[in-house]
Amino acid sequence: MQKRLSILTVLVVFLACASDGKPRKAGGISVVERSFVAWNAHDPDAVASFYTDDVVYEDVAFGMVAHGHAEMRKLAADFFAAVPDMKLELVSTNVDKNHGATEWVFSGTDAGLYKTGKKFSVRGASLFEMRGEKISHNKDFYDSATIMKQVGAVPPAP
Repeated sequence: MQKRLSILTVLVVFLACASDGKPRKAGGISVVERSFVAWNAHDPDAVASFYTDDVVYEDVAFGMVAHGHAEMRKLAADFFAAVPDMKLELVSTNVDKNHGATEWVFSGTDAGLYKTGKKFSVRGASLFEMRGEKISHNKDFYDSATIMKQVGAVPPAP
């Protein structure tokens, strides 16, 4: 009996330590990582599926805000149209309970942002909140002037 109790205690402690409040992984890939896969697949429905029905998604650099699932889907579709070869590379992510941050690189060819047809690449970061297994609030931060300079929408600094 004492041995079973000891094993049970070790198991409970292990599970308590393993459950650190981070989003659970499905197949070894976190919710954040899977959302990046959806963005890179250019599938607005798949992208929207990672966000709550009442999501607030802010692209601070371009001053865009999507409220709710339908607007989130449209925002993703608009980005895919503007940057048809859009790629998001996940550099790092950190999640603590229901809050997190990611660093990423956004790159592609400008077909609709400034309509230059030129390639760009910019580093950025997101702050987000999770509700269950979905993202409920997201804020993207990056320097849109970097994109503008790279595609020739503004002259380079002297």
